[in-house]
Parts: sequence; structure tokens; C-alpha cells
Amino acid sequence: MNSTPLWLSSLTLAAAGGWLAATMFAAPATSKEPRFPQLTLDQLDAKQKPLGEQIMKVSSVGIGGPYNPMIRSPVLGQRLFDLFYYLRWETSVPTKLNEFAILIIGRQWRSQVEWFAHAPLAAKAGLSSDIIAELKANKRPSKMAEDETAVYDFVTELTTTKKVSDETYARAKKLFNDQQIVDLTALAGNYVMVAMLLAMAEETVPPDKQEPFRPGEP
Repeated sequence: MNSTPLWLSSLTLAAAGGWLAATMFAAPATSKEPRFPQLTLDQLDAKQKPLGEQIMKVSSVGIGGPYNPMIRSPVLGQRLFDLFYYLRWETSVPTKLNEFAILIIGRQWRSQVEWFAHAPLAAKAGLSSDIIAELKANKRPSKMAEDETAVYDFVTELTTTKKVSDETYARAKKLFNDQQIVDLTALAGNYVMVAMLLAMAEETVPPDKQEPFRPGEP
């Protein structure tokens, strides 16, 4: 982490900005005190600071999003940071499909921050606006390519039925190798955890931005 290549640093900063800018200055929807007041680097203790410094290397806006609660447990936080780093920047899954899988989880959880941050990243990676819109409307996207269909069915089935059928696995296996299947599975589980952290910490979008999911919508 301490010797990140320049090109990867630039890529990381661009994408991290989309993810973390969504949460750096976020406040709960109510007027009550935040569960986890936003931390800055100079507020960290000796156990937290090494992780905080690593976060700052890939974040242009500070210790935001799930980093803010998870740094309260610095040993766990370091291990999660390493996992996040792999699943975002070093995974074997193509970026478009990776971001699609994150959106699937974000939609299942109605995670305002995950969707707010990752919908633009998915679009930038080449996921069509129709797929994003239909998924946001809680519909199965109607015009998916073969690899997109495989990801949608694999992730959705795994997270809703708690298993992957032989048919769904076989379709995924035709398109993805073993590493990609394992990485995709880990990504889905990871972003369930991220959604849980965000929900528990009551993170939301910046005050001047509209939440993606409105009250009363499916």
C-alpha cells in the first residue's frame, strides 16, 4: 500500500472521490447527534493513525464512508481496508461487472450511499443507463448482455436464496474462471457488510444532494 504506482494512485483518487465524497460531509437525516462523528487524521490515536494514513493515500476527501466507523476498530479496519483495496482495484472481475454487482447489493439494501457513489462509477465503466434505471426501480434489467445476466443471476440468487443453483453456476462458469467466480462472491459479501456499516452508522448522502431511494418506493 505504501508504494502505489502513480497511475493507480490517479485512478484510485478518481474513483474514491465518487465513493467517499458521498459520505465525507454526510449527516443523519434527523437532527440527532451522529453515531460516529467524522474523524480527521489529526484526531486519530496511535493505533488508528497508520490506517488513517493509508486511507488518505487513496482518498481525496478524508476518512469518509465506511472508513469512518471501521477505523474505530483499527485492527479490523486494516484488514477490511486491504480487502476493499483488492476487491476494487486488483480484482479479476472486469470493472463494469464489478460495479454492477455492487449496485445489485446496494439496491437490495436500499443503501443510499452505495447507490449514490457507485451508480456514476458503473455508468463510467460502461454499464448502460437502462440497466441502472431498471435496477434502481427494483426491476430485473430487461436488456442485459450475457455476462451481465450471469452476474445479475449469480449475485441475486446467492444473496436472496442463500445458494447458487447448478444451472446458474454452470452459466457463470462458461463466462468466468474460478478466480473470477470467487472474487465475485467475495465482492457481494463485502458490499453487504459495507451496506451494514453504513446503515448502522446512519450515513447518508451530502445534505445538498437527493437520496436515490425515496420513502415509500419499493
